Amino acid sequence: MARPRTPLLDRERIAATALQLVAEQGEFSVPQIARALGVQTGSVYHHVDGRAGVVELVRELVCDRIAGETLDLEPWDRALEAWARSYRAAFAASPRAIPLLMTTPVRAPRVLAQYERAVGMLLAAGFARGRVMPLLTALENLILGSALDLAAPEAMWEPSPDTPLLAEALTAVGPGRADAAFDLGLAAFLTYARSVRGQTEGTA
Repeated sequence: MARPRTPLLDRERIAATALQLVAEQGEFSVPQIARALGVQTGSVYHHVDGRAGVVELVRELVCDRIAGETLDLEPWDRALEAWARSYRAAFAASPRAIPLLMTTPVRAPRVLAQYERAVGMLLAAGFARGRVMPLLTALENLILGSALDLAAPEAMWEPSPDTPLLAEALTAVGPGRADAAFDLGLAAFLTYARSVRGQTEGTA
């Protein structure tokens, strides 16, 4: 028999299948991936370093959607804002992957390279070395929380007759609450970042 033109199994198909399982059920297992691809479980392990290896493939697949070139924009705060918005959009497309990816160490080379780029940009902008990771972590917390919020129902509260103020506040904000909240949080973050740029770690 002639060999198939498309390989039955490769890292890209493993990653895509794992991400689809996560989207459907919030988790995956290597045997589930094998069944979905019509191969033996051992065949999957020939391409990845165990379940942790699959997680990193999923991480790369999601993070490849982030426009890393935004980190080359100037000035630094424009770059950081554009990167944050692209980062949010990437994870908003796969919100159920967030708990999986944010509770395991980052090892994927392409993802680490993007963080390296972000760190270099902040250092070049004049941020003290000790401030860089707290800033990036705080920004990531804002981004991922907002990505989850985007995936939530628009009406996350169901006011009762006993909560008239809540009902009025929800009516006042109208549709787009998640976007408005992200814009507010990002503006506050950038204002703080501008205030500490150039300061040493020990100053407020």
